[in-house]
Amino acid sequence: MPNIDPDPAMLAARIAGAVAGALVSLAYMMPRGAREAMARAVAGIVSGLVFGGPAGVALTQWMGVSDMLSPAETLLTGSAAASMTAWWALGALARIADRTGRGPRA
Repeated sequence: MPNIDPDPAMLAARIAGAVAGALVSLAYMMPRGAREAMARAVAGIVSGLVFGGPAGVALTQWMGVSDMLSPAETLLTGSAAASMTAWWALGALARIADRTGRGPRA
């Protein structure tokens, strides 16, 4: 049976990228409350962990730099991009929901 344990260096790059993406997004779009911050942070980190690899490969190929980056750099970039995208998408959806009348939950 093949070993499916993740490489520790790649896992560290994936986690670092996901957390970095969430932190950078925090500087640009502040959450309105602790609940929104927690939901967006969890969603950003989880999406960075899950979609970091495919997002990194797609981004580096689209930008034409895939042969210049190491696999760890590609994974770090993809995790950060996926995390930032999830953070922004959830923030935008929360703001749209507030404007359409659902209102914030306290």
